[in-house]
Amino acid sequence: MHRFSQPVFVAAGLRTPFGRGGGALANYDAISLSVPVARAMADRAEPDLVVWGSVIPNIGWSNIAREMWLDAGLNPNVPAFSVVLACSTSMTAAFAAAGMIGQTIDLAMVGGAEVMSRPPIALTSDASKRLTDLFARDPGAAVAALNALELQDYVLPLKGWANRITGRTMGDHMEETAKAWHISREAQDSWALKSHQRAVAGWAGGFFDDLVVKLPELERDANPRADTSAGKLAALKPAFDKTSGQGTLTAGNSSPITDGAAGCWIANEAGLARLPASTPYLRLVDYEIAAVDHHIEGLLMAPSYAIPRLLARHGLRYDDIALWELHEAFAAQVLANVAAIEDKAWIRAKTGLDTDFGLFPWDRVNPNGGSVALGHPFGATGARDLSQAVKELWSYPIGSRALISVCADGGQGTVALLERV
Repeated sequence: MHRFSQPVFVAAGLRTPFGRGGGALANYDAISLSVPVARAMADRAEPDLVVWGSVIPNIGWSNIAREMWLDAGLNPNVPAFSVVLACSTSMTAAFAAAGMIGQTIDLAMVGGAEVMSRPPIALTSDASKRLTDLFARDPGAAVAALNALELQDYVLPLKGWANRITGRTMGDHMEETAKAWHISREAQDSWALKSHQRAVAGWAGGFFDDLVVKLPELERDANPRADTSAGKLAALKPAFDKTSGQGTLTAGNSSPITDGAAGCWIANEAGLARLPASTPYLRLVDYEIAAVDHHIEGLLMAPSYAIPRLLARHGLRYDDIALWELHEAFAAQVLANVAAIEDKAWIRAKTGLDTDFGLFPWDRVNPNGGSVALGHPFGATGARDLSQAVKELWSYPIGSRALISVCADGGQGTVALLERV
């Protein structure tokens, strides 16, 4: 159990609209897309600390938190540092800040950004060394060598963001996991349809209005599809396993390539007092960071370890959680992780817990849609999930609990337990 020296809270922040890959936000980079979020949040309160992150490497900077804060023209005396944990990056930023609350830090701004439309093109380490060595000896020859580079000298995102160790994408891995857990195409499409319907309804009902900073290029999320249907989803071809005839993951039941930035607040009571009185907030009760051997369990299955462990520490069952905010990297990933935590024998074997957590409450999951519909800019998703859950649970009775779960590449994942106070 993570014991804080004083109560720590998560307060709803702001985010950009999430844009489709190659769409309205493609001319930003992760820093410039973070700037309007940082400015809008700083207009509400100046933090004592900034923790921010992005996942896709960029040789132009190493500390995106500091760079975006200064580019925003904000107080240079506020310290800022960066974190990276794949899709759990900005949730990890929240945990890092929570551990620093107290002493001189009462209020922290945390979050992240990704512009997946602009993956960097780099040189291999061998090509880089060859050129830098040559520049030191003979700049003219180095220029000639630069002009003579061949395809194999470049690191190109030909397979998207493949896992370095396996060389396969998250979708490739998730196809294997879906087959192992017998997750059907129909179940995936059904969940994807719910995600789109809920996201569209959330926007139509005004839920997202005070969570999103409008940009000149885009005022609302571009990915939710009001016109999708079970028939349209069923007509899509497999996106990853295209040859076996058994592929079930498609562009429709997977999170799309997305550009976006998101932030939220971490605070103690003194920090909360600096935010506008209307800001929703929840107490951060506890959190868990888990890792599994992704050669055995599946690349995105760490939440199924973390969720039972976190609940067991507090003597909670599934029906004690009023709201489940589960990141939807793929519809199959949500379904597989829940299938795992519904399996008592699996929980006992994998986590050592001999606990009856009860039936999983599917009707309490992602009431305003998840990443399949809203989009998944890697570095922004955790903060989006946290702010969304905070606002959702804010209307519930005192004592209600939320659980937020985000899987991450590399066989890792993060889970947070929040409480309405």
